[in-house]
Amino acid sequence: MFSKKRTLFFKMLFSSLVRRKSRMLTALLAVAIGAAVLMGMMTVYRDIPEQMGREMRSYGANMIFVPAEGKTAMNLSVIESVVKEIPQEKIVGTAPWRYKSLTMNHLPLTGAGTDFLQVEKTRPYWQVDGNYPKNDNEILVGHDIAEMTKLKPGDAVNVAGRDEDGKPFRQELTIAGILKTGGKEDGFVFLDLHLLNGLLETPDTVEIMELSIAASAGELELYRQHIERDTPDIVPRLVKRITRSETTVLEKLQMLVYLVTAVILMLTMICVTTTMMAMVMERRKEIGLKKAIGAENRSIVSEFMGTGIVLGVLGGCLGCVMGYFFASAISFSVFGRSVSIVPAVIVITLGLSVVVTVIACILPVRRAVRIEPALVLRGE
Repeated sequence: MFSKKRTLFFKMLFSSLVRRKSRMLTALLAVAIGAAVLMGMMTVYRDIPEQMGREMRSYGANMIFVPAEGKTAMNLSVIESVVKEIPQEKIVGTAPWRYKSLTMNHLPLTGAGTDFLQVEKTRPYWQVDGNYPKNDNEILVGHDIAEMTKLKPGDAVNVAGRDEDGKPFRQELTIAGILKTGGKEDGFVFLDLHLLNGLLETPDTVEIMELSIAASAGELELYRQHIERDTPDIVPRLVKRITRSETTVLEKLQMLVYLVTAVILMLTMICVTTTMMAMVMERRKEIGLKKAIGAENRSIVSEFMGTGIVLGVLGGCLGCVMGYFFASAISFSVFGRSVSIVPAVIVITLGLSVVVTVIACILPVRRAVRIEPALVLRGE
């Protein structure tokens, strides 16, 4: 008996969907579009923190290491061991720095030793006329110095100074490029850190280590606390200007995603409600006749709610497919990479699609169960 009732219910449900193809298609497309936008926004938003974090790295490092109080330098090998404790997939670049008073062609200036491969990652905003140094005997010269001395890429210069014991040194180096930042770097000369330490006859030491890490402000703070606790010779500091800007942007994007999602779900609900209400008005005589021959309100509710659930499931499935391509298009156009499919996002999208359609059916169902068979059959 139960099986026959269930079979009859599904036949009625199928008939209801097929006989009103245009209205059902309109409601189905509304649910699908809503689910697509929901799926796309959630998929993109899941990747936004990581993607935005890497985009924000173009503004410079967000963490630096400096020597502890009473010390003037840090051992490079110790720093490298500390850096390894940070998840490597989150590290964009780590650039060491050491400064020393030098002369270049008898012109006194400040020399900065660093790792140029890492500088390209931590300071991508640098503008270099020529090339970054590829060999130990190549250097970068600041724009102000190049203007003053009329130097250009390819010129050879003599760099001189004194080591830690006061012993003079001199080295002929080649200019690989001219650096222009509009800041104090335009007055420096930059050479390889290992070369500078070799000229100074000191082990590999640094005065500052810049780290560019693709992580949230909370994660950065945890890394800072961990390093500060376990490595007393190093003082980790966060670059507040960078981390605050990143946090502000992510919070605003989060609010935008929530707002757009809420509006889309509301519009989907209104569209489904309107379609189901029109169906109720069209089927007034049919509903009145069913109730006149003994149909209970429960069966009327089940039929309309079943229709809503079917629309929610079908529209949600279609929307998930559309939403993935929508998210991929956004990610490729903005970040230049694809997005990954997350099962949890699909489940949430399908669940919300069904919930929205069920809620949208409440008002039409109330209208349907209030239909008086006698009045409808008399044509009133």
